[in-house]
Amino acid sequence: MDASMVSTAFDFEGYRIVKHLGVVRGITVRSRSALGNLAGGIQAIFGGNITIYTELCEHARSEAFDLMVKHAQQIGANAIIGMRYDANEVMEGITEVLAYGTAVVVERI
Repeated sequence: MDASMVSTAFDFEGYRIVKHLGVVRGITVRSRSALGNLAGGIQAIFGGNITIYTELCEHARSEAFDLMVKHAQQIGANAIIGMRYDANEVMEGITEVLAYGTAVVVERI
């Protein structure tokens, strides 16, 4: 399965769902380093996009996404529908990022 077979929608045009396999997820927990906080603080002084945090968030989402796809593959899925992200602060400076969706088997119509 590749990223093109993951959708926030609940179907794929040109395919039909032949089997629902259940919820799959990928989770990662990330913290900001002291140096990252310092660099982010300096960037915040000047305003605009705080790239150090953007990169941290993008890496966390990418890792959670990849883990979700791996989970789906392990249970025999070839697609994921209804994919979503969620994030929660576990404690100050430590955040979990969760990617989840419904693993399905699809076939071309």
